[in-house]
Amino acid sequence: MSTIRVEIPFHLRTVTRIEGRETNVEVAPPATIGSLLDAIEVKYPVLRGTIRDHGTLTRRPFLRFYVCEEDWSNLPADTPLPEAVLTGREPFAIVGAIAGGVI
Repeated sequence: MSTIRVEIPFHLRTVTRIEGRETNVEVAPPATIGSLLDAIEVKYPVLRGTIRDHGTLTRRPFLRFYVCEEDWSNLPADTPLPEAVLTGREPFAIVGAIAGGVI
């Protein structure tokens, strides 16, 4: 079992009443993006359907996933998490996307 640090965006911390920027989630091996998201939804049921779509389990468009300062948003759910995340050296960051552009 790995204890994974997860950074949660402010608006999701508000609905879950998480104090601080991070929470810890226990994930059984093999720890993947999908199994981590499953564990987050078990620990915080109010997040079901907010990070991923209920039916398809695809990432919501305005959320991004960052691992070791790299964008993992479009990787498959069965992608294994790196050792740095499994050991707690680096967090799995869920970030609210910012839209913008030229007017």
